[in-house]
Amino acid sequence: MAAVLALTALGLSLVFGVMRVVNVAHGEFFMLGAVLAWWFANLVVGNPALGFLIALVGSPLVVGALALVADRLVLKRLDYNPEATIVATIGMLYILQQLALTFYGPDARPVVAPISFRVQFPWFGYSGYKLVVVAASAIVLLGVWVLLARTKIGLIMRATQYDRETAQAFGIRVDRVYAGVFALGAMLAAVAAVLIVPIQQAYYLMGQDPLLLSFIVVIVGGLGSLRGTVVAAIFIGMSDGIISVFFSPTLAKILATLLVAMVLVYRPQGLFGARDT
Repeated sequence: MAAVLALTALGLSLVFGVMRVVNVAHGEFFMLGAVLAWWFANLVVGNPALGFLIALVGSPLVVGALALVADRLVLKRLDYNPEATIVATIGMLYILQQLALTFYGPDARPVVAPISFRVQFPWFGYSGYKLVVVAASAIVLLGVWVLLARTKIGLIMRATQYDRETAQAFGIRVDRVYAGVFALGAMLAAVAAVLIVPIQQAYYLMGQDPLLLSFIVVIVGGLGSLRGTVVAAIFIGMSDGIISVFFSPTLAKILATLLVAMVLVYRPQGLFGARDT
């Protein structure tokens, strides 16, 4: 749960950090990733591993393309105005949700895990697929770090984040950067959904909790901090899971919200975020 939450929150953090857009529809891109994963996986009958692999590739690509279209048709026309884009992404949330309800239906549907072995530790057994989820999430996070820190594309993204006007003066097509970042954020959410859907189930309302927890992770970890996102996701994800099991999911959300309030009061930039100067 913590590993998947790190991917989802990183997508939200990238969009907010580079574009200054609060993407309220981010959870619905997560939901679409899960729904499309179910559809792709069912294209292959009798071979769960191949179906899952197709879903892992196809679902993020479709979600990223949809996010790209949404950016071109909606966000760009609003000139990425922070207030207007909040309202626009709320509209996207309900549109995507109702489209999923119309074409997918209200039922929760499972996706068969590509592997079914268990790893036997001295004191307990653990699902091998869950370990694969953690490893896959770590690989994707490492790939994003390499993209941001070691490539020209990452340099352009960081330059656009720090100073949009100066980046434009140097010939950077800021609108294209924004479109790419919005698509990348949605694709990260879709990858997270594909990884988690064999453990949970694809459902048209499943984007609500990931959106809330992603906002909490971004606020606690610090805007634009990859390290902060990972650390906060591990802490929030594990504490939410443990408290939900031994007490109640409602108490877990209450405590997470209280943590956000304390961070906003005592360290508004987040645990690992840079203080504005």
